[in-house]
Parts: sequence; C-alpha cells; structure tokens
Amino acid sequence: MSNRLAQVSGHITNVYGRGMLVGEVAIITGAGQGIGRSAALLFAKEGAKVVVSDIDQTKAEAVVAEIKNAGGEAIAVAGDVGADDFPKKIVDATVSQYGGINHIVNNAGFTYDKMLHTMPDDAYDIIMKIHVRAPFRLVRAAAPHLRTKSDANKSIINVSSTTGLHGNVGQANYAAAKAAVVGLTKTICKEWGPYGVRANTVAFGFIHTRLTADKADGAEIVIDGKKVALGIPGANKNRSAETVNAASDIPLRRGGTADEAASAMLFLASPLASYISGHTLEVTGGRGI
Repeated sequence: MSNRLAQVSGHITNVYGRGMLVGEVAIITGAGQGIGRSAALLFAKEGAKVVVSDIDQTKAEAVVAEIKNAGGEAIAVAGDVGADDFPKKIVDATVSQYGGINHIVNNAGFTYDKMLHTMPDDAYDIIMKIHVRAPFRLVRAAAPHLRTKSDANKSIINVSSTTGLHGNVGQANYAAAKAAVVGLTKTICKEWGPYGVRANTVAFGFIHTRLTADKADGAEIVIDGKKVALGIPGANKNRSAETVNAASDIPLRRGGTADEAASAMLFLASPLASYISGHTLEVTGGRGI
C-alpha cells in the first residue's frame, strides 16, 4: 500500500485535526457564505488550515470564528478576487501564516444575467474577469509553492457550472466563462501534473444559494458602484410547483444543498481522488444526463 493510500485509510474521520486533509493548507475564495462557507467549514473539519477569502471582511471573519470555535485553524483574507493585487496578497498571507499551500478552491463568483441581444460589454467583461481571469491569476501566483517535487497532496479545484457545459438562456457571459474554466483546468492538469498537482473542475447544477433563490428575495451585489440583483425571477413559485407535482427534471427531485456541493469539493481535494485529474465532476442530482 502506498504512503498516500495508507494515509487515507487511517484518516477517514470527522474529528478536527484527524481528517483527510490533516495539516494541509487550503485557500478558498468566496468563502463568506453559501457553498464557499460550507467548504471552509468542511475542509477545516477534515484537518485543513483554511484561508477564508471573501470580498466581505465581516463575513470572512465570521466563518473563521466558526472554525476556531469548533477547534479548527483558519485565517481571513478579505479582498476582491478581481483586483490586480489580490493574488499576491492572499498567497503571501497564506505562506506567511502556514508556510505553504496545498489546495486552491476558486469558488468566488456571481451572475449578471441579460439576454444576449441586450447584454452590455461591462456585464460580459466583469463575469469573465471574476470567473476566468481571477482563478488564472491566483493559480499563477501560487506556482512557486505548488510546482515543487514532493509527495504532498496538492490540488486545484475550479468551480464551473452546467451552464458552462450546456449553455443557458440569459447567461451568455456566465456560460462562456464557466466553459473557459474547464479548459483552464485541463491545461493546469497537463502542465502541473509532473509536480503532483491535480486539477479538477466541479460543475454544479441546481444548488440552493443566493444565486438560485427568487430574485424577489432581494439579494444583490454592487459592481462598479451599480447594484445588480441576484437570483431567478419567480423561483419560489416555480420551486413550489415542482415540489407539489414532482415535475422537476432533476431525477433526485430536489436541488442540492451548499453542504452537498462542498462535499464534492472535499472529495476532489482529498487523497481519495489521488488519481483523478483533469476531470469535470458534475454535481447535479442527475439533471442533464
């Protein structure tokens, strides 16, 4: 049995400090809420030292407090992933605190929906910047700490979407960006594989977050001084109809939770996925098969 497999068999547990990622360091962007928060808590529960990043410093610090209160290790590094100085800022903070990097989870993002024929350039450009350029720049900044010859468990996990695989009405920008993420990940896989770095994409289907909630709920994000509403128009009404009539096109007949989405990320980061690289894991409840 290899050392890595031996480590896996001895560390499948839910106790802080004794899990599948014990002693490893993980950067998770967009970790102040939703899927990112669930991932940060879960990675910490499995023994990782987590760098919680979010544009909202208060939310990032709240997640760090949750982790520490449960006995885990974490620091908060707030910032806009699209900012030019962000990659160096978070990599330097991580290495200064923990001495290295094992995992990067590029989770930060949002939607800015418009029909193709009415979509302005800025709505297209900002989605490409946050979902493609930002992950590329963060991974590149971490290169000196990942492209090293070692037996350490190292991975890159980039978040895509079934929209990037199949397209979606009103999301030409998001579809293009999430499709590009797949190509970026496969390239990292091929270039960094010789250094033991695994690179995988997780493509989420319908997961209950603020991006899939009813637009009427009022969730929004400020982009260049403009408020952009998040969510799906009429989602609550449609979801109720699906529940009552079991008319959903999801075989499991429900949307996924943030915790379930985070579990897919954990699997890809863990030694359980030690021979999986360049893969796109669809987390959809069976939708789209």
